[in-house]
Amino acid sequence: MSELSSYESFSIEVKDYIAHVQFSRPEALNTMNKAFWLELPRCMQDIEANTDARVIVISSTGKHFSAGMDLGVFSDPKAVPMNGDPGRMAENLRRVVLQLQDTLTSLEKIRLPVLAAIHGGCIGGALDLVCAADSRYCTEDAYFTIKETELGMTADVGTLQRLPKLMPEGVVRELAYTGRKFSATEAQNLGFVNAVYADQESMLAGVMAIAGQIAANSPLAVTGCKEMLNYSRDHSVEDSLKYMATWQAGMFRPTDMMKSFQAKAQKQAPKYDALFPVKPLFDQ
Repeated sequence: MSELSSYESFSIEVKDYIAHVQFSRPEALNTMNKAFWLELPRCMQDIEANTDARVIVISSTGKHFSAGMDLGVFSDPKAVPMNGDPGRMAENLRRVVLQLQDTLTSLEKIRLPVLAAIHGGCIGGALDLVCAADSRYCTEDAYFTIKETELGMTADVGTLQRLPKLMPEGVVRELAYTGRKFSATEAQNLGFVNAVYADQESMLAGVMAIAGQIAANSPLAVTGCKEMLNYSRDHSVEDSLKYMATWQAGMFRPTDMMKSFQAKAQKQAPKYDALFPVKPLFDQ
C-alpha cells in the first residue's frame, strides 16, 4: 500500500482493516475551515486507494466533536465575492454551496462504511457531516443542533435533506425551525444514533468493536450492502429491487460464500480477498 498523505485537519491510523480518522484541531473546536473542506474528500479517497481499510471510523479530539463551519470560509472574497453583478454573485455562491455539499457526500460515495463517533457538541456543519455517515454513536454529553437557523440562514450542506430519512420528519422540522439542541438521549430515542456511551473512551472501544465485526465480513458483500441501501433510500422499492437483481447478477460469485462455509467447518475466521483499490482513471 502507498503511504497516506498528511493532513492539517485530520490524523489517520489504519490498523486491522480499520481506518481511524480523527479531527485534529481541538484548540479551534475542530471548526470546518477551508483546509477541512478541501481535505475531507481527499482523505476519504486516500484511504480507499492507498490502504487495506474495510471500514472508516471518524472521531474527534478536545471538548467538542466539531463546532461546525468556520465562518472564515465565506469571508474570502475570492471564493465568495460580495460585490458585482447580483446574478453572477448568485451563480458563484450556488456553485460554492454545491462544492461544499460534495465534500460531505464523499462519505456516502466511498464504498467503505463510515461510522461517526461523536462527543460534546456536534454543531451546524458537523451535523451535516454525521448525517452523511452510515451509522452514528455518541457519548452521554453529546448534543446536536441545526445551528444555522439561529445564525439567520438555512442549513445548506445536507442536514435538511438527510435528517428526515433518519428520524421523524415532524421532529426534524421542529429542530430546524427552532435551532434548539437535542441531547444524546433524544437522539437515541429518535433512532439518529445507534448507541450512547458513558464517555469517549468506552465509545471508541465500542465503535471499534463494531468496525471490527464489519471488517471481518466479505468486503464485496459489505460494499454491496452500502450501495443498495444508499440507492434504496432515494428510489422506489420496485426500482431498488431491479437494481439489486442486476447487482447480484453481476457481482455475486460463490468464492466468498465457500470461504465462509469452510472457515466455519474448521472453526476459524474466514479470510477474504481485498477489493481492488480505487485508482484514478489513468494511474501514473
